[in-house]
Amino acid sequence: MFQRFKADMKKYWKYSIYAAKSQLKSEVANSYLNWLWWILEPFCYMLIYAFIFGEVFGAKELYFPIFIFLGNTIWIFFSKTMTQSVRLVKQNKPIVSKVYLPKYILLIDRMMVNAFKMGISALIVVGMLFFYKVPMTTNIIYFFPLLIDLFLIVFGVGCYLLHYGVYIEDLQNVINIVLRLLLYMTGIFWDIMKRLPAPYNSYVCKCNPIAFIISSMRDCVIYGKTPHRKLILVWFVIGLVISILGVRKIYKNENSYVKVI
Repeated sequence: MFQRFKADMKKYWKYSIYAAKSQLKSEVANSYLNWLWWILEPFCYMLIYAFIFGEVFGAKELYFPIFIFLGNTIWIFFSKTMTQSVRLVKQNKPIVSKVYLPKYILLIDRMMVNAFKMGISALIVVGMLFFYKVPMTTNIIYFFPLLIDLFLIVFGVGCYLLHYGVYIEDLQNVINIVLRLLLYMTGIFWDIMKRLPAPYNSYVCKCNPIAFIISSMRDCVIYGKTPHRKLILVWFVIGLVISILGVRKIYKNENSYVKVI
């Protein structure tokens, strides 16, 4: 399977890049502000959340605007990819019914689009770090292994959602409900370790990979702390295993997708 995956990625990589670029261009084709919306949208959300949770609910986290913006940036990438992956095959019926394309390539296209937008938000985070004069430490290098964990977990889970989304019509509604629950269990607007009583705060951070990644990102980027390195490795292995099994499931069943849709 690995050789097939390697060959397919080499063969369809340029298509993935082209499809992602086309998707980005189509999103802003009829907009007056064009690509500026990719900056304005997350920045406006940050202002809204910072006001509501910082001023109204009295959140006291240090560098709170960066705290909430960084968490929301990661969450948007995760949640959008999850909701989009469910209907990828059905939405691309004209393509998958006429030519062969490894179906996980459709997921990679979406991840590229969402990762590009996340990258723009990451540049805003960098600007905010300089604006607030946040001290930088060498622990910021943990940002990159945490990002790899995020991509692996999103890709692996997305492969399963792509597969089951072909057969289960109501899966989209179920995912929306689950994501709503996860939103409040992930610590987008507060610090889970401070707000939840022990030992439940530790359990949530360790068992919820997105909560762990967001919390660790904040620790290494904003507060100069060393994240839990063993958990970074654990979630890397879990993400890799889920990704391998997800790709295998798609390879095994993708010939039947056209018949179902």
